[in-house]
Amino acid sequence: MAKRNNNFIMLPTVDVCFKGLMYNPKVRKGFIAALLKTDPKDVRETVLLPTALRQEYPDDKLGILDVRAMMEDGAQVNMEMQVDSFEQWDARSLFYLSKMYTEQIGKGDPYTKLKKCIHVSILNFIRFADDERCYRTIRLCDEQTGKKYTDLLELQILELMKLPRDLREDDEVIRWMRFLAGKTREEFEDMAGRSEYIEEAYRESERMSADERARLEYEARQKAIRDHEAIMSSAWNRGLQEGIQQERQSMIRSMLEGGASPEEIVRLTGVTEEEVEKARDI
Repeated sequence: MAKRNNNFIMLPTVDVCFKGLMYNPKVRKGFIAALLKTDPKDVRETVLLPTALRQEYPDDKLGILDVRAMMEDGAQVNMEMQVDSFEQWDARSLFYLSKMYTEQIGKGDPYTKLKKCIHVSILNFIRFADDERCYRTIRLCDEQTGKKYTDLLELQILELMKLPRDLREDDEVIRWMRFLAGKTREEFEDMAGRSEYIEEAYRESERMSADERARLEYEARQKAIRDHEAIMSSAWNRGLQEGIQQERQSMIRSMLEGGASPEEIVRLTGVTEEEVEKARDI
């Protein structure tokens, strides 16, 4: 038990850990500066905003816990760690980016109040399988000329699973991605030595890992993720088996309608006599 306690460290891909890291002002400042491609010293202030768009654990949607910050100039950055892929992910990201943008003004307010909004999705799954790029920025632009229309709305997508081992690490975003994708204390320590802000993230992770309440919260979240994955896997396998059975029944019925005898169907296809009888009864 002592060994387990000494070696235990939270993984940033578990969203409660990521949220805890981003609640540290220095960590948040360093990560946002990397995303904005600026010196952290130029990010003079980030203020956390409430994320009232959805409930928090244990009853919230799996893997969706946001960290929403406002910059000194009024620009907003919403960051999420997304652990599970689902079909509506693109639409949901656009919805929350748009909502963040429109919530800035009320009735009668001038449009000049609108500031830049960035939605950052850190994905622990592959979204763009047709290329090897692990980090991309998406803005509105003219489709014919490629000219940028506006920079007021921006999506940044970080795919942790596409990080190659031999990738150059002179890009600060890539360094952060390597830290966030880490699985062992040794990997975290290696990245901590490359940036004072990532080192602070590692120290914050150590502090959270040593806190009994935070650890229980983390382990409960891990269990919820495992349970969800088990349920989804079971549902997939059940649906697959049901689909196979339906196809077999359809094939048997077609052969019966074509004049084949039950004995011939069993001999030619390898299905059981019970399956043939079932198809005849439908």
